[in-house]
Amino acid sequence: MNLNYDNYMQMVAEVRKKTDFKPLIAVTLGTGLGNFADNIDVKAIVNYDEITNLPLSTNPAHKGRFVFGYLDNIPLVLMQGRLHYYEGFTSEEATRPIRLMGFLGANTLILTNAAGGINTSFKPGDFMLIEDHIDAFIPSPLRGNNDNRIGPRFIDMSEPYNKYLINKIYLRAKELSLPIQKGIYVQYPGPQFETKSLIKMFRGLGADACGMSTAIEAVASNHQGIKTIAISFISNMACGILNQKLSDEEVQVEAKKSENNLTLLLKETIKIAYDNL
Repeated sequence: MNLNYDNYMQMVAEVRKKTDFKPLIAVTLGTGLGNFADNIDVKAIVNYDEITNLPLSTNPAHKGRFVFGYLDNIPLVLMQGRLHYYEGFTSEEATRPIRLMGFLGANTLILTNAAGGINTSFKPGDFMLIEDHIDAFIPSPLRGNNDNRIGPRFIDMSEPYNKYLINKIYLRAKELSLPIQKGIYVQYPGPQFETKSLIKMFRGLGADACGMSTAIEAVASNHQGIKTIAISFISNMACGILNQKLSDEEVQVEAKKSENNLTLLLKETIKIAYDNL
């Protein structure tokens, strides 16, 4: 059953018992960014299991908590440990942390993920600013009852990712000589990696990268009126693009190699987002 506005206000009240910190920017930390909290002046930490109706990640590597603090005086909330559809949650359940961060004060959301590169001009270590997404392979988080106090029944998705900010971030990344791309992301359910035939279909649909998160989170944030940016880290080439097998170990190794670039790009993205609130 979908949560309503009153449910979220209860969750907000539970967080407020632990901290009155009001973030302006929310960040979902994807693969390779789990330690990004080390870069901020931490003011409070709230674990998911301290909040009613917030599911717990089944991934033992995920810390499952919100970290509140400042990056160069910019008030942030970091989501350490996202929830995935493949863990058995519904799309609505998996996006509850996104909504809660918005209700806590964040009006801009930065989503990050590790993705498989479909565009043959990409290579592992690249970053892709998501310009649009394909989410036809996974149920919408808006399915079911709608509470108009959260957002309208039907929402426009002609610009799910803020075009102005995308262009600003792209130009800044170029100035820093970071390997930046733009493209279309497709979310599929997982947890298994893709087959060659699936990637062939995705290529035909115009996708540049694929992964198991992010699109439904962007649907939820847009429903709530939160300005949204998303960055994919191309951790590997998708199935069939190269003649090699896929593994989570490969993803983790590539993320570790690019950790400094990941951190730099996210810091710059946060600053640009804050400058354009």
